[in-house]
Amino acid sequence: MENLSKKVRSKKLNTRVDLTAMVSISFLLIIFFMVAAELRKPKIMNLGLPERYCGDDGVIHCGVGINNRVMTLLLGDNDKIITYSGLLELPDESPKKLKYGQEGIRKELLNKIRQVQEYTGDHERGVIVIIKPSKKSNFGNLVDILDEMAIANIGTYAIVNDFTPEESKLLAAN
Repeated sequence: MENLSKKVRSKKLNTRVDLTAMVSISFLLIIFFMVAAELRKPKIMNLGLPERYCGDDGVIHCGVGINNRVMTLLLGDNDKIITYSGLLELPDESPKKLKYGQEGIRKELLNKIRQVQEYTGDHERGVIVIIKPSKKSNFGNLVDILDEMAIANIGTYAIVNDFTPEESKLLAAN
């Protein structure tokens, strides 16, 4: 009867929680929120806005110095480049016919960069180049000009395809 009087006790198991998965999930959440916070930051970009100055009359004028920073490149057939600075109606200098390469357009771009930096006194405000390929120019010429923009470190340029009648006459004459 001795056997009957003893109670059968259940074996107590050691309760232990494995936190390996929880640590992995917490690190993934931390990485997710760090990346989400970085992507949520606003991205800004410098704009090539015209200069402002206060005139003798006390009024703020805009865009007066922009003509000194603008250079227009007209691309024609047979590897022809015509360039002028400022507006064609009021050019700073007469339009020039140039060639591609180091002694042609690249030299002119580097000279214009130097002139603009002397004029503005600011290395942030560089040359603004307007590239106008004609219908007779080929794709290789456009690629060559874009390469020249990269070589000369010109940060602000635009490719425009609308010619004024004066520009068409200038391109046809040269």
